[in-house]
Amino acid sequence: MDLGLQGKVAMVGGASRGLGGAVARALAAEGARVSMASREAAAIEAAAVRVTNETGAETLGVAANLAEAPAIERWFEQTTARFGGVDLLFVNTGGPPAGPSLVFDDAAWQAAVDLLLLSAVRMVRLAVPSMKARGGGSILFSTSVSVKEPVAGLALSNVVRAGVAALAKTLAFELAADGIRVNTLIPGRIDTDRVRELDEGRSRLEGISLEEQRRRMEASIPLARYGAADEYAWAAAFLLSERSRYTTGAALQVDGGMIRAVL
Repeated sequence: MDLGLQGKVAMVGGASRGLGGAVARALAAEGARVSMASREAAAIEAAAVRVTNETGAETLGVAANLAEAPAIERWFEQTTARFGGVDLLFVNTGGPPAGPSLVFDDAAWQAAVDLLLLSAVRMVRLAVPSMKARGGGSILFSTSVSVKEPVAGLALSNVVRAGVAALAKTLAFELAADGIRVNTLIPGRIDTDRVRELDEGRSRLEGISLEEQRRRMEASIPLARYGAADEYAWAAAFLLSERSRYTTGAALQVDGGMIRAVL
């Protein structure tokens, strides 16, 4: 299926590796021009080169700490200077530290809000005028299973990502008249560095091997395995594409059936 992404300009956050990296590659493979951002200059520049080499697409790698407003502004400015505007936005950053609610001070809570929620608001606020000027666009928020079922030991993520999900739903109503669709994508247990780090932390807490921790998690997933980053990215490319043009305000789970919630 042709997703209709040829020549579209996409901004992809957290794109040096993991889910963001896979989404950047999937969009590039469909012919999009991709602006990729991540904290470390060497990592994001190498990732952009790798995506171009693998797909032949034009890419731009920008070092940006997406928890900081000036960094997001620089990323947007460099993107529009290079590509002329923005059609697609994949809102994605790293996750906050693990731990229960009451161990975190105000600074930790504020840092989580800056990283997950305010970064999303800032990215959208910059991208939307360009999308309107170009006749519409598509925004996709990467969230977490915690927006459906709070995850033990991930208090910061549980609370703040719920706000991100509410933001996405609100924007879907607000931007529909401008031809801009807004959706969320919910990853389950996808085999990324972040999930491996969480597994390592849980295995230490439980006093079990990493292999046993993974076996337990796989047993809780109906498809009985962790997902691959590319499987998540294919869903992202579809939701960002013209082939999902009647879908907005939706939350798609890519979780192997792990989430038990009805809605």
